[in-house]
Order: sequence, then C-alpha cells, then structure tokens
Amino acid sequence: MAAAAQLRSSAAAAAARLQPALAGRRRLGTAAAEAGPVMPAGVARWEPMGAREYYDYRRAIYGDITHKAILVDAAGTLLAPTEPMAQVYRTIGEKYGVEYSEDEILDRYVNDGRPFWQYIVSSSTGCSDLQYFEELYHYYTTSKAWHLCDPDAGRVFHALRRAGVKTAVVSNFDTRLRPLLQALKCDHWFDAVAVSAEVAAEKPNPTIFLKACELLGVKPEEAVHIGDDRRNDVWGARDAGCDAWLWGSDVYSFKEVAERIGVDV
Repeated sequence: MAAAAQLRSSAAAAAARLQPALAGRRRLGTAAAEAGPVMPAGVARWEPMGAREYYDYRRAIYGDITHKAILVDAAGTLLAPTEPMAQVYRTIGEKYGVEYSEDEILDRYVNDGRPFWQYIVSSSTGCSDLQYFEELYHYYTTSKAWHLCDPDAGRVFHALRRAGVKTAVVSNFDTRLRPLLQALKCDHWFDAVAVSAEVAAEKPNPTIFLKACELLGVKPEEAVHIGDDRRNDVWGARDAGCDAWLWGSDVYSFKEVAERIGVDV
C-alpha cells in the first residue's frame, strides 16, 4: 500500500511538472480544434503526441537528460565504407586474376549478412584464391576501408560520456568490428559493444538490444538506439522496449542526438 501511494505521488508530481510545458497545447487523445474530418458526435479525433510533448514528458520523468544510454548501429550510421564494395573487390582481385567488371561483381554479390564471406567473395568475383580472400577479409578491418559518417562524432561522444550518458555499439557485424573500431580510434568512445556474431542474435531480434542494455546496466526504456535501417534498428529496438530514431530521417548528426536528449556539445 505504501509503495502504491508513493507511486501515485510520484506520478502526480511528474504530471504537475509537465503542465506548464503543455499549456496551450492539445493533449493526447483530445479532439482537435482545427478544421479536419468530421467525426461522429461524441467521438474525439485522436492524434499522436508531438515531438515537443514527448520530450517534455520524458524530462518530467527522467530529468533534464532524457535517456541514460545511447545505442548506435555501426555500418551505415557510425561507419561507412570508403569505397564501393565492388570497386575494392575488383582492385584487389586484379592481381589474383579476377576478370569480372565492377557491375558483374555487384550482380553476383550476395549481401545476406551471413558470416560466410569466403563463399560470398568467391561467388561474386569468380576467384576462389584463398590468399585473395584473406587480403580482402583483412582489408575491411583497416581504417583505409571505412570512415566515420559524422566527422564531429568524437567530440559528441566525449560530451555524452562527460554528462554520464552510457554508450554502446549494437551491430549485425562479425568479430572484425572490435579491431575496426580500434583502427578508427573510436573504440574508447563506447562502454560496450554488442555484436551479432558474439551475442548469437541479429537485429531486429530484441535479444541483441537487451544484451547491450544489460552490458550498460540500464533498463531498455532508459536507452535510445540510433540506426539507418527502419526494420532492423527502429522496429527491433522498439520491440526490445528501447526508444529508437532513424538515422538520416529522425536525426542527421550525433550532435543532434545529444541535444535531443538534453546534452550540450
């Protein structure tokens, strides 16, 4: 009974703090005042919570910093290939006798995310030379093969960590991700790395997001995941109970991510 009373008291206090921010705005679930579709008498037109109301709501519960942790996708969000895959396969493959053009390699490439890269290289280039595969495989662990999508990312992640926000990479990658992050000198930006090859679960499976939260010591609802794939990143993270923003649509830079959760950069 005491716990329930305390919970009701906390909820009432949060609502009271939220009221000034919502003054003059329509509340979730109330009929809209503007002209719109005519609804049957007595039926309110429900409308989604706006972005401003959402952040006000989270601040009323969590304080000035709305999320305790940031989860980040690797390829396509944090990192991007420096050169197109087919161009790299063709350039390195020339000395091993690869004769396919870049277009032919791209046509044959099987981008299914499985760890059978040797088969993929062989089937997409027509070259089964083991040394060729080893050189390509190693190439993608180097800073020459990848670059950071956001050149200002380092400054932002340092600001996040100074503010007490925990950070993790969550990626459908293989075991090369860790040495790659080291090569790009960004491994120290993160408190944890959850890689599908190690977790034995790929996004959008909620398991990999839950593992990242476990490694960081936060609850799923206290974390927001940033990624460029709506199904794998946004839907997967939300299925795990995390917040999620689509890179390139909801947010365009890590500075914007930081500012959205209340961290000055």
